[in-house]
Amino acid sequence: MPPRKIIIDTDPGQDDAVAILLALASPEEIEVLGITAVAGNVPLHLTEKNARIVCELAGRPETRVFAGCDAPLNRRLVTAEHVHGKTGLDGPVLPDPTMPLQDAHGVEFIIETLRAEPAGTVTLCPLGPLTNIATALARAPDIAGRIEEIVLMGGAYFEVGNITPTAEFNIYVDPEAAKAVFACGAPITVMPLDVTHKALVTKPRNDAFRSLGTAPGMAVAQMTDFFERFDREKYGSEGAPLHDPCVTAYLIRPELFTGRHINVEIETASDLTLGMTVADWWRVSGRPANATFMGDLDADGFFALLTDRIGRL
Repeated sequence: MPPRKIIIDTDPGQDDAVAILLALASPEEIEVLGITAVAGNVPLHLTEKNARIVCELAGRPETRVFAGCDAPLNRRLVTAEHVHGKTGLDGPVLPDPTMPLQDAHGVEFIIETLRAEPAGTVTLCPLGPLTNIATALARAPDIAGRIEEIVLMGGAYFEVGNITPTAEFNIYVDPEAAKAVFACGAPITVMPLDVTHKALVTKPRNDAFRSLGTAPGMAVAQMTDFFERFDREKYGSEGAPLHDPCVTAYLIRPELFTGRHINVEIETASDLTLGMTVADWWRVSGRPANATFMGDLDADGFFALLTDRIGRL
């Protein structure tokens, strides 16, 4: 099988960084056509910088990185420095990037790539708010039918919210964008909190990253050392959940995940439940299925894959 062509749309974020590293370490399965940055965990000037820092950490400075949208479609930007630190990549001390930011806008790159590649051969991998993807679909509706799949991290059903009682952060930041993406008609696979909270970096798992003895392995260990303080305090968990690498791992080893093809709607009107992913897990609404929502993860297999691939860099 040829490697799967993907565009990573991201707002790094420590867990985004690990997802990017996993993709760049897996050329047999994944061809990263480019990375588009979006405002989310931190503002755009930091997310595009962080994406380039991670590419250089992986030894892949030839990877093309584009800056995308700097604010949600219709709302004020909400960021998450309280989780990720002021830079978004707090933890390790990493040098500023020397590789260039591409001149083109990230949305234009998404549109042009989907039009240039054969239909059904490019997968979009959003790891943050869905602003870039929704903007591309609005500007170029023809690309919806050319997308192989959208594999995204966002939402929840039983776990419900992590930024409000009912909403997961990525969806909450730009719920109108999420609503448009879920309605676009492309095949969608979702990694919700219900799965990502099972991908916990326990101490033995983090020690395995550190013991790789490489700069990427040490950086991942230091990122999760920083990242976990928030989740330990909030959830009483054993460590930090690696949300976004679930997207990349699914592309490499989909058998690690199980889920259901269901209807998912995004709440955009209610102040109380704004950004909620209304996931019809029990198929009681009668609405047609529009997404595969993952429900379980082989955590040991996930971390074995992640440690092996980070060790390649």
